[in-house]
Amino acid sequence: MNTWGLESKMDCSSCELKSEIFKILNCEELELVNRNKTQIIYNEGEIIIKQGTFMSNVLSINSGLVKVYLEGESHNTILRIVRPTNFIGGPGIYYDQLHHFSVAAMRKTTVCFIDLNTFRYLLDHNQGFMSAFMNDFSQNVILNYNRLISLSQKHLAGRYADAILYLFNNVFSGAAKTINISKVDLAELSAISRESSVKILRQFQKEGILKFAGKMLEILDMEKLKMISKIA
Repeated sequence: MNTWGLESKMDCSSCELKSEIFKILNCEELELVNRNKTQIIYNEGEIIIKQGTFMSNVLSINSGLVKVYLEGESHNTILRIVRPTNFIGGPGIYYDQLHHFSVAAMRKTTVCFIDLNTFRYLLDHNQGFMSAFMNDFSQNVILNYNRLISLSQKHLAGRYADAILYLFNNVFSGAAKTINISKVDLAELSAISRESSVKILRQFQKEGILKFAGKMLEILDMEKLKMISKIA
């Protein structure tokens, strides 16, 4: 169960876990955020945002790991995986005040919910904050464009390889040799069925490209994985 209304012991001015864009705000603006936010802890698997619901807050991820995904009739598609201390907003901020994707915790995760009206006020009154927000938003749009090319133009094996490379290079910054990811999440990140995902995983393991035990994924042959990503 999540811990509703768990207030942070540290205010926004001194918090070291706030998203980068909030570091642009001055003391008065941070105090305004502090008065209009709440912190909630979610356990693994819990839904944080439901696609299609009204948008009343934006999110700052303080700890843990979350997935941002689109809900489909047959399966979900993960758009991106968000680490601390990143920010999650969306087109609904200025368009229709709706959430156009869902967000779920992949680990035990702490999230700060910031009132949408407060956030919009800061965007309207702080040019630097608006610029930082647009930069972050644009980077995520470009990421989704690149992933769309992969999902629409590559075969299943290439998409699967791209998903694994994305995890190691973008989410875990290439430092980890082994990561924790479920087979379901890997399938949804590749936008393929669970059945096809299992077949590709079995083939990759047979060829000595990677090893998957439980939820622990280890790349054994990075060059071969990159080659599959390039030509498949």
